[in-house]
Amino acid sequence: MEVNETNRPLTEAPENNMQEASVSTVEEPQAVYEPKQTKTEVIQRLKEINENNGNADKQEIDQLKQTFYKLHKSEQEAARKAFIEGGGNADDFVPVPDSDEKEFKEVMKAIKEKRNVITAAQEQEKENNLQKKLDILEKMKAMTESSEDTSKIYNDFKQLQQEWNEIGQVPPSKVNELWKSYQLYTEKFYDMVKLNNEFREYDFKKNLEQKTHLCEAAEKLADEPDIISAFHQLQKLHQEFRAIGPVAKDLRESVWARFKAASTVINRRHQQHFEELKEKEQNNLDQKTVICEIVEGMEYDTFTTFADWEEKTQEILALQAKWKTIGYAPQKMNVKIFERFRAACDEFFRRKGAFFKTVKENMASNLEKKKALCEKAEALKDSTDWKATSEILTQLQKEWKTIGPVAKKHSDSIWKRFIGACDYFFEQKNKATSSQRTAEIENQAKKEEIIKQLAALEESGNTDEATANQTRELMRKWNAVGFVPFKEKDRLYKEYHSLVDKLFDRLHLSATEKKLSNFRANLKEGNLYRDRERLVRTYEGLRNDIQTYENNLGFLTTSSQKGNSLVADINRKVERLKADMELVLKKISAIDEALKNQQ
Repeated sequence: MEVNETNRPLTEAPENNMQEASVSTVEEPQAVYEPKQTKTEVIQRLKEINENNGNADKQEIDQLKQTFYKLHKSEQEAARKAFIEGGGNADDFVPVPDSDEKEFKEVMKAIKEKRNVITAAQEQEKENNLQKKLDILEKMKAMTESSEDTSKIYNDFKQLQQEWNEIGQVPPSKVNELWKSYQLYTEKFYDMVKLNNEFREYDFKKNLEQKTHLCEAAEKLADEPDIISAFHQLQKLHQEFRAIGPVAKDLRESVWARFKAASTVINRRHQQHFEELKEKEQNNLDQKTVICEIVEGMEYDTFTTFADWEEKTQEILALQAKWKTIGYAPQKMNVKIFERFRAACDEFFRRKGAFFKTVKENMASNLEKKKALCEKAEALKDSTDWKATSEILTQLQKEWKTIGPVAKKHSDSIWKRFIGACDYFFEQKNKATSSQRTAEIENQAKKEEIIKQLAALEESGNTDEATANQTRELMRKWNAVGFVPFKEKDRLYKEYHSLVDKLFDRLHLSATEKKLSNFRANLKEGNLYRDRERLVRTYEGLRNDIQTYENNLGFLTTSSQKGNSLVADINRKVERLKADMELVLKKISAIDEALKNQQ
């Protein structure tokens, strides 16, 4: 009788190559679990795992742990931020103990102990299974070397095969070695068996049906939408395929080729899935790195006003919002890049808190200085030494301008106190100096005439260039007219600017011209050299801001709607800053012209 079909060397047998085909070439990360939203939810899920003897994927437990401490740190950072914004020193902040953390650690400890027990039991079971299979191999080896009639021991050999298949997992390092020995003794035994053709063909047919069914099952996995599930199902099919005996020699290659082809499709999809996942995570890391560089690149020395810090705060909040729209970075970098971003944001808000604290201290000091000036002005308001007192009060007003701002709640009241004392003196002086009053009355008449001409232009409804030129000329004349009586100053100012605003709107003149006209009207007051230096510093600051925004534009991506919105917002800010720079240059030119006229 013809011997079993497996007469070729074992290394050529399709079944022996099956182990290699069943192992994916892609390192498979654990499934990604949706993080819980609160610490209570995290602890509740861990309790469920603990009650289930710690039976859960390690990836899920690690994810729950990471989520808990992320929420824990977020709460601490929020408390720290509130402490700093409330005027506290960042170095003095002490986190409040977290009552949830103790419960979290206790549950984690219990889970760890149970999983260690389970793992140890599983490893011991694998060692026991290894010994059982080694015992079966010894029995199979003895049968292949036995001189007894093989037809008598055939059923015993089949029983050993059945027992082999029912034994569970063994240590991974022993799988290939065991399988090679099992195949070797199986083929040797079949070579010894002298069964009739009918029984042999029946055995081959039964094995063919089982392997064909496995081939069909593997081919159907190509349509499985869950790639990870398909991969794991394929591994089980490979284990079943190995456990089935041989088929007819002329069909062996084709059956194995069919099963291998179906396996290749699943393995290729599995590999491609994780390559795409890695590429997406790397892209997320690149975007998050750019955001970190933007925050880290803040030029803190240029933030000198509340408006500066508020504007930058809005930028930080916009970047934080964009960060939340970006997915996970690669696992080994995900926590590091988040820590980097959080550290950069923490540094920004720390510096902001320090700035506000310093400003508050300066405002308190400024308030005391202004109170002292108020007391000096109030002591002089009843003086009749017009010339000397005027010089002193004028000097006090100049000194007032050199003092920085005070808190908003005190700003109006302290100013009204100071200017009230000054105005009272000058009103008394004006009553006593009729000649000066005569000049002011003449100036009032001139300004009222200008207002009358502006009103006529406004009523005409003309929108030609001549009307625009007449408007500019009347504005120039207004700026050239001197002081008017104090009690008429506000009325004339309101009438004049109301008409100018209407003409500007109708003639479509730029707001810059109006601002520049108002600036020229006030040039006669104050220190022109000091004002010029201040404007030069403002110009340099605007130029630096524009450069910073334009540099940041190169780092931002517009792949999302929020990204497009952020880029558009920065572009609008750049255009507005350029317009402000142009106005500052014109103001500097106006000061230069005024200084030239004084000389």
